[in-house]
Amino acid sequence: MKVDTPLSSLASSTSGTITITIDKDGGYEVNGIPREPIVSLNVHTGASKLRRYLRESNELIVCPGVYDGLSARIAMQVGFKGLYMTGAGTTASRLGMADLGLAQLHDMRTNAEMIANLDPFGPPLIADMDTGYGGPLMVAKSVQQYIQAGVAGFHIEDQIQNKRCGHLAGKRVVSLEEYLTRIRAAKLAKDRLHSDVVLIARTDALQQHGYDECIRRLKAARDLGADVGLLEGFTSKEQARQAVKDLAPWPLLLNMVENGAGPVITVDEAREMGFRIMIFSFGTLAPAYLGIKTALERLKKDGVVGIPDGLGPKHLFEVCGLMESVRVDTEAGGDGFTNGV
Repeated sequence: MKVDTPLSSLASSTSGTITITIDKDGGYEVNGIPREPIVSLNVHTGASKLRRYLRESNELIVCPGVYDGLSARIAMQVGFKGLYMTGAGTTASRLGMADLGLAQLHDMRTNAEMIANLDPFGPPLIADMDTGYGGPLMVAKSVQQYIQAGVAGFHIEDQIQNKRCGHLAGKRVVSLEEYLTRIRAAKLAKDRLHSDVVLIARTDALQQHGYDECIRRLKAARDLGADVGLLEGFTSKEQARQAVKDLAPWPLLLNMVENGAGPVITVDEAREMGFRIMIFSFGTLAPAYLGIKTALERLKKDGVVGIPDGLGPKHLFEVCGLMESVRVDTEAGGDGFTNGV
């Protein structure tokens, strides 16, 4: 099949006609020169959804911090429009260790992939990427693996490789040049893969260098193409409000850690300040600790856990997609659940 197309319709400044010849196998030639067929697959639905939220709305996207499949399922059941995979929670739940840079790419990517694909059409997942786990090549590899995992957005920071939780004392950051190398490597990787994944530039420089240096670093990251900024560890509400003004109209993410290094800022306050995304890193991890500890103390003391009536295995499994699994089996013609569950 031949298609003659005027160059003007292809936004060309020269005159003439382009002849495109398409064969039955999908290959084609342009003016007799063979070209490889291009296939575009929109598989990163979470990333596209998150980017659309940021572009088409002024709504504050509230993302509870989740650290495993159950906490993510509960957050989806409650109806949040976004989720955040916390690095501290991933380190605690998968490794049983403190957030001191011990979780590496494999730990973080596999956890993010599981959470993001519980419901590929559900709320988009933002995931912690720490420092990118190495130099430019490792940053690029990390970005590619996060994209392939279905992550909608990630933040990458300027702490040294021997990093720690953003709400602990004694943080140190790399030079501005090294930080921008990480941001540049991340941006190049996502562009090379034609991904909508949202690149969030995070700085932890407040402790070591002060507010002005944080703004300088975030502006430089913005100029390199980062989509969102994150200044970690605000010391006051006034400072948080000022950061939004100093970086406007660039969207900012607020990491709210209750009993952390900064003040408690509510969702309503963050919305009024002008933040676009708000994550609660310890939003499920801390309550899980309290609930588990209370239950196990009762078991040790009274010999029973004391689970409330109605909260049996089936209810928990329903939160984890029990009925959807049964439906898939039944619609496919399976008979494993004909007698119910």
